[in-house]
Amino acid sequence: MVIINAMGKLCPEPVIMTKAELDKGATEVQVSVDNDIAVSNVTRLLEGRGFQVLLQKDGDERKLTAKKVGDGPAAGTGTQSAGKLLSVLVTGKTLGKEDKELGEVLIKAFLGTLSKLTIRPAIIAFMNEAVRLTLADSSACDHIRDLEKAGTKVLVCGTCTNHFGITDKVTVGTISNMFEIMEMVTGADKILTI
Repeated sequence: MVIINAMGKLCPEPVIMTKAELDKGATEVQVSVDNDIAVSNVTRLLEGRGFQVLLQKDGDERKLTAKKVGDGPAAGTGTQSAGKLLSVLVTGKTLGKEDKELGEVLIKAFLGTLSKLTIRPAIIAFMNEAVRLTLADSSACDHIRDLEKAGTKVLVCGTCTNHFGITDKVTVGTISNMFEIMEMVTGADKILTI
């Protein structure tokens, strides 16, 4: 069993450390982390690679013990589906910068239109101020939820939600990390950044 001590490591380091061992062929790992976002991110990586994961908590330490029991997607393939070639990276809570009120209307219209298109993005990731769009009081939240229901993978930067103190208020998408976001976004044929 490979032991990975990721205590005190911030996003996305625990995922990167775990992925490195999986890429070397590890079939049993034990990962120690000290925060719930790392637990979620590492668990998702392990389960996506065909591992069964057991979580044990001891004070601040969260120990993930995992054993390979099945097949997951090949390394680096993420969940990109054939025919879904677009990923969208949203970095602000407005579209444009000069007029905040207009920018809020435009981002809502952009996401609403995106949710109605025949071909939707495979991935949409929210970073920096854009993470606020995933809160219940955001006028764009329902459009993001519609995208998720239609099969778009919605990723929300955990470092950003922590920074703004809103992690527990996110109502749509999956709290993620820079590594997973970059792997998923760059796995598409086309990337749209707004």
